[in-house]
Amino acid sequence: MELTFNEVTFIYSPGTPFEFKALEDLSMHVPSGSYTAVIGHTGSGKSTLIQHVNALLQPTEGSVQVGDFVMEAGKKNKNLRSLREKTGIVFQYPEHQLFEETVEKDIAFGPKNFGVEQKEIEERVTNALEAVQLTEDVREKSPFDLSGGQMRRVAIAGVLAMKPKVLVLDEPTAGLDPRGQKEMMEMFYTLHEREGLTTVLVTHSMEDALTYADDVVILNDGKKFMEGKPLEVFKRKEELKQVQLDVPEVLEFLEKVEKRTGISINYEKQPIAELAKELAFRLERRDDYE
Repeated sequence: MELTFNEVTFIYSPGTPFEFKALEDLSMHVPSGSYTAVIGHTGSGKSTLIQHVNALLQPTEGSVQVGDFVMEAGKKNKNLRSLREKTGIVFQYPEHQLFEETVEKDIAFGPKNFGVEQKEIEERVTNALEAVQLTEDVREKSPFDLSGGQMRRVAIAGVLAMKPKVLVLDEPTAGLDPRGQKEMMEMFYTLHEREGLTTVLVTHSMEDALTYADDVVILNDGKKFMEGKPLEVFKRKEELKQVQLDVPEVLEFLEKVEKRTGISINYEKQPIAELAKELAFRLERRDDYE
């Protein structure tokens, strides 16, 4: 399912002393099956934007289209139930939303409330556990007896059990250690590829945006500041500084390598270890010729 924001403005508490314009004249397009990263500092409008994807918020001006669903300012939206069945949002610290007495019941809660038959619910729970890399032996356990990382995976499994076509990730690795962050991001990317999901990642991590995203949108003060392919965007170093953003460390490293050695290495999402091997090989060859 594709997403389109067409000149969207959103104002909190309009007409009151607390009026605040969180989004202003924002237009962007997320193609079906693509992976888009949305970047910006706190207050840039990221959280407001993603709440428009499943109509938790509706535009003050403009329109939002998600597949065949259109939400226009000033118009009553229909079929929100069907829309929300197809859009899954993983908010920060999703484990805080767990409440059932067993893992199985928590994962099954969404499909059950949308009228899915019991046999299919059981299949979805099994598939969701597998997708988040949890074993069957946790099925009957209380989610509150699990580790923090496992609890987060259970919460994510609950979103996946709805079989969404659009997956929105709001800082999904917040609070995890570096290893946990990498495992979580790799898991989401595998799901994205395997299920053909339209994925929107809201993140502060320039590295994650560079590694996983097809496109990057940078927000600042509720407006779209920059948009494009990750490598194209992150080359615009001086413009990024204007909104207090840095380029990913790996690109900084490759730039310094080229300045000091004259060796230019194209970044094509290689792991750091592979880049290091390439650099060592190029240096060794150069030394052999000197």
